[in-house]
Amino acid sequence: MLIIPTPLTAEAFAPYGHVLQCPRQPARQYHDPILANLRGSGASPSLSLITVAPTALPLRLTALERHAYSSQTFIPLDVAAYVVIVAPRAPDGGPDGGAAQAFLAGPEQAVSYHADTWHHGLTVLERQARFAILMWRAGDDGDEEFRPIAPVSVAGV
Repeated sequence: MLIIPTPLTAEAFAPYGHVLQCPRQPARQYHDPILANLRGSGASPSLSLITVAPTALPLRLTALERHAYSSQTFIPLDVAAYVVIVAPRAPDGGPDGGAAQAFLAGPEQAVSYHADTWHHGLTVLERQARFAILMWRAGDDGDEEFRPIAPVSVAGV
């Protein structure tokens, strides 16, 4: 299967999470309601910083990940462009790789995955990139899960 990335929009991404952008004019936005911790007091907020090497497209996917109990937010700090790859749940609860979608995100777009959303790791294009990541962690196996999928290719843009 070949996936062709489409531009990231809030409407298209809504089944998987939220697209965040800073206000164009001086102002502050609060996004607290989208930060989900489904474990309650058993998990703590986790803020991490990551530097990611660029990846050339096409990309071959063989596994996806999810965080069943936590939203996960990626905030670009120094990014040119990146691809956000998501998939709905299959009837068995795993990822439905055959229905995966890819979105092309710009440097001003942050994404926040809903808890329990199957997705691929950060895939940055053009040059090395830096992100801040916010999620909830309990320090156990429930923090993240990886599952294999039938190979899927994401086309170049």
